Amino acid sequence: MQLDNSHSKQFEQLLAEIEGEIVSLKKDLSNLEKENKRLRVELKEVKASHADVFSELEETERMAMKHQIKGLISKIDEHLNGDS
Repeated sequence: MQLDNSHSKQFEQLLAEIEGEIVSLKKDLSNLEKENKRLRVELKEVKASHADVFSELEETERMAMKHQIKGLISKIDEHLNGDS
């Protein structure tokens, strides 16, 4: 009988620890979901602001920027291929 009582107490203690851990994990999950939601909103705002920057450029400016970027990529490629 004494052995069963000891196991029962140990079981109850472990069960309480598990329940406490579950509560803690649920709280962490809730906090992470809130943070995720906040970051998604922030990401949408950043994406919208980037889209606005490029939409404000005229077509000729976009083409010039694209040409400059291609030129820079070409120079980087040449530099990397030259060092190989």
